[in-house]
Amino acid sequence: MKINRAEVEHIARLARLKVSDADIEKLTSQLNSILMYMDKLSELDLSELEPMAHTQSMSNVFREDVVKPSLDPEHSLANAPERNETFFLVPRII
Repeated sequence: MKINRAEVEHIARLARLKVSDADIEKLTSQLNSILMYMDKLSELDLSELEPMAHTQSMSNVFREDVVKPSLDPEHSLANAPERNETFFLVPRII
């Protein structure tokens, strides 16, 4: 597949971009290089490859969700300024 100058001008017009003549020539060349590379990639036989989301293997960085015993109320309320049995006492807001 090859793209020509008229197509680049059309794309620029659709994108509402003002492109100089020199830039149109440059863009035409660059887009043709990209399309040639895409054609080369499409020639590869990928039938035996598994689809993947990333090129690098990724693992979960979170720790396992393991149930652990919580602090006993006496220990967790040891530094509380005020308490009521096993609860913190805080100033009334509303």
